[in-house]
Amino acid sequence: MAGRPVDHQRRAELLDAAVDYAADYGFSELSWRTVAAGLGVSPTTLVHHFGTRENLIQAVLARLRERTALATSELAGEQPDLATAARAMWAWASNPQRRAVFTLFFAVYGSALQAPAQYADFLEQAGAEVMDTLRRAQGSAADPGLATRRATVVMATIRGLLLDLLSSQDPAGVHEAAEYFFGVLEHRDL
Repeated sequence: MAGRPVDHQRRAELLDAAVDYAADYGFSELSWRTVAAGLGVSPTTLVHHFGTRENLIQAVLARLRERTALATSELAGEQPDLATAARAMWAWASNPQRRAVFTLFFAVYGSALQAPAQYADFLEQAGAEVMDTLRRAQGSAADPGLATRRATVVMATIRGLLLDLLSSQDPAGVHEAAEYFFGVLEHRDL
């Protein structure tokens, strides 16, 4: 007997709610029962829409990536330069309202580094969309290899700054360091 078809709109709603739940309560709290209770649905509803807990986690991580890439692209504008795109990425990611989301991101990142086979998709895709935005910001005439290296430096620096911001007792100092980095991007070639 075939099960009922998945309502994709309802799945998307549940996924967005699960992302918000994970951001509020953390990665370790993503069990069927806790998420279902937090969303006001039954565990069976989650199983119907996602299949397995691992599928739910992968979907949550994919949606986080989508949100980050979309917001960064929108903030950077249509034809940003590298410094503008990097500044937009930082502005979005460092917003205190997103603290829980990036705390979740780094928790998952740590788990993925410890179990790379289980999180291969996450490790492969983590930042891929943002890297594309940072490469495009350098223009179509940029050497692809150099554009990738520059994008890697920018993304690694922003990740490091964001990790420092999340753990810092001096957030103003971290923001000053970020501004210094963006100034270097604006006035010097990486």
